[in-house]
Amino acid sequence: FADLEVIRVEAGMPTTRFCALLGIPVRSYRRWQAKAKAGHPPKGPWPAPVRTQHRETLVEIAKSKPAWGHRKVWATARHHGHRLSMSSVLRVLTEADLVQRADYQRERRKFAQERKAAFAVTPTRPNQVWQFDFSEFETIAGGTWRVAGIADYWSKYEFGWHWSPTANKHDAITAVELAIVEAESMLGHPLAELCPVDPDTGEILHAVTLVTDNGGPFRSHAFATFIASRPELKHIRIKVRTPGQNGVRERAFQSLKYEGLYLEEIADHLELVPIAETFRVEFNKIRPHEHLSWNFPYEVHTGIAEPTIPNFDRPEFVPPS
Repeated sequence: FADLEVIRVEAGMPTTRFCALLGIPVRSYRRWQAKAKAGHPPKGPWPAPVRTQHRETLVEIAKSKPAWGHRKVWATARHHGHRLSMSSVLRVLTEADLVQRADYQRERRKFAQERKAAFAVTPTRPNQVWQFDFSEFETIAGGTWRVAGIADYWSKYEFGWHWSPTANKHDAITAVELAIVEAESMLGHPLAELCPVDPDTGEILHAVTLVTDNGGPFRSHAFATFIASRPELKHIRIKVRTPGQNGVRERAFQSLKYEGLYLEEIADHLELVPIAETFRVEFNKIRPHEHLSWNFPYEVHTGIAEPTIPNFDRPEFVPPS
């Protein structure tokens, strides 16, 4: 208040007009004036020991990840042993001007219900449902490149991405092959060993349901033949014009662009692919996921963490005395 009053007096501005310009209620400002004249300054600012204790770390995390909101910054700080509330993180980042205010109407949260419509049974472990799609990114001088990527629905783990100037049946097959190789590497055995057996008929059932949209590559004869040659895979296509049923895949591509690619000036694919791969590793092993109770997809996929139990049991940060 004292600084505001100095500005008002130096400008020779009436209190009513000054309050109108700043959006301050006139009655509140006159009450502050009365307290100042009586020698009783306005209350506050109050001590904030929690914010003061963790401010440096929170600001450092926020500056290193400018695309993250306060919730991911909070989860990262918790993983590093800092015990504080999410609201304290929001206040620190607001004071440091490192958070963007959400002044727009939030999207309707129907994706969870729509995605479940694509499956007969809700997945309960990794490698039950994979979601697959293409996306594209235009470089400054190297043209437009397409990425084919598969994400595990349950763990949100991103398997290796296939980058190409095209998005055809051959690219689709290559992306599935990359996912199978990486999945088998983490399992330590062929994916086909996960196939259950029908106790009544003895029929070998599919282990992984591969969910795609209705794009040309996924309707091609070559792709159908490839899927038929893999007994562990079953391919289903979502309803036409309902991308929400493939929401895990769509959301991860959005994160890739807004948290990674759009922050860089990428000349061509020689710069694009390493930047994208760095983000994929960060997405799987460093970036906390709210839907996984702030755990990491790699830890959930490999069984180190549960998607419903926060894994914040790390050494607590103790400030120097």
